[in-house]
Amino acid sequence: MDISTQKTDEAPPRTTLPTPTEQKRAARGATRPGDRIFLGLSRGSGILLLAVMAAIAIFLTYRASLAISKDDANFLTTFEWNTSLVPPKFGIAVLAFGTVVSSVIAMVIAVPIAVAIALFLTHYAPRRLSGPIAYVIDLLAAVPSIVYGLWGALILVPHMDGLFGWLNDYLGWTGVFSWEEGAPRSMLTVGILLAIMILPIITNVSREVFRQVPRMHEEAALALGATRWEVVRMSVLPFGRSGVISASMLGLGRALGETMAVATVLSPDFDIHASLLNPGGGTFAQNIASKFNEANEFGRDALIASGLVLFVITLLVNGAARWIISRRKEYSGANA
Repeated sequence: MDISTQKTDEAPPRTTLPTPTEQKRAARGATRPGDRIFLGLSRGSGILLLAVMAAIAIFLTYRASLAISKDDANFLTTFEWNTSLVPPKFGIAVLAFGTVVSSVIAMVIAVPIAVAIALFLTHYAPRRLSGPIAYVIDLLAAVPSIVYGLWGALILVPHMDGLFGWLNDYLGWTGVFSWEEGAPRSMLTVGILLAIMILPIITNVSREVFRQVPRMHEEAALALGATRWEVVRMSVLPFGRSGVISASMLGLGRALGETMAVATVLSPDFDIHASLLNPGGGTFAQNIASKFNEANEFGRDALIASGLVLFVITLLVNGAARWIISRRKEYSGANA
């Protein structure tokens, strides 16, 4: 009796999952040819990517050093771009300001609208309506930049007078939205065009992220009496926050590097205007695209130097995005 009681009271054996170290050892000890080939290809792809990035950085740095060493002005603060002078004078102050301002305007407009569209398609719209809308958004993401640029120059710019006049009447006292009745080929117009261009990218990625929300999370919120908006606020948005940040960074990358659309819409000059409505300004990509063909060898080195700054800005933006996501691992889909 005592022996049987003792056996009955014994706890069942516990099964433990392999630790990460044990998993790595198992991966190293894989003997199947397919596993070894896949491991080699994956590792080689990662190394190749790092090598390509390093090669790009080395090339840009070398060519930029040749130009900056002969620059008679401060490369970071000069409001001029004249590489044909002797000695040459050029700087990126206007280009950096225009690139950052136009991208910020695009993100402020595009991100809220894209997230709202993604939520509507995944949680509000009926299936017979969400399918065609999603298909149209996918098509918009594939439209070439020059098509957006032509549309912006022929359709958007001529119809911006009303908006600019309204902003000048009610917000012109701020100085940021004052308008001198010039052509609306300004940074605000560029920002609106960029917002339209990056809207499909952010919407598509956000939509796919919201579709991955576990159904049990939403059902649990509904069982507690939550409304549809409360389900979205408590279950969907926290789960998809990292994905929305990643989608926003993809859109920001396109906004930072856009060339032909900006060159078609903007009236460039090398001056920083306090108002976003007055024509003028410039961006890195627009300046490179418009001056690369007519530049001599030294002028191309100077343009490559500005490209190096854009490369660094892109790396900093991506690094900041990764840092934000790492701080919110509890909201990522992998940890849900």
